[in-house]
Amino acid sequence: MRASRSIATAALGFLSLSAIYGGGTLIAEAQGNPWGFLPQSLLRHSPFHSYLIPGIVLLLANGLLPLYVLWILLKQGPNGGIWTAFQGSLLLGWLMVQCLMLRILIWPHYLYGANAVVLIVCGALLWRDANHLPSRT
Repeated sequence: MRASRSIATAALGFLSLSAIYGGGTLIAEAQGNPWGFLPQSLLRHSPFHSYLIPGIVLLLANGLLPLYVLWILLKQGPNGGIWTAFQGSLLLGWLMVQCLMLRILIWPHYLYGANAVVLIVCGALLWRDANHLPSRT
């Protein structure tokens, strides 16, 4: 359980920090070309005309919410596992929708997809341990 908590803490911290930075950049440069490689034309197959709404959603759903989940995990709240798995599922859903809307798949999708799977697995293990369920090993 200790390893699952440590791994989930690192994964949540990485997700939160990078999404706060990414969401903030998308909001600040909503009409421009964030980081020099996200032209507005990338949004042509999406319902968005700028990066403002995606930036806000990224900031809230994958930046600030994981901070809350991290806080629950650090204070060892009884629902830390559920929240961790939920955050992983939310991230995986975000990635799938993003890939469908933008019609691209690039290396960060694999990195954050792996992070999502780690959060889901760690969350399930933490939930199992918190509810004193036997492992299947």
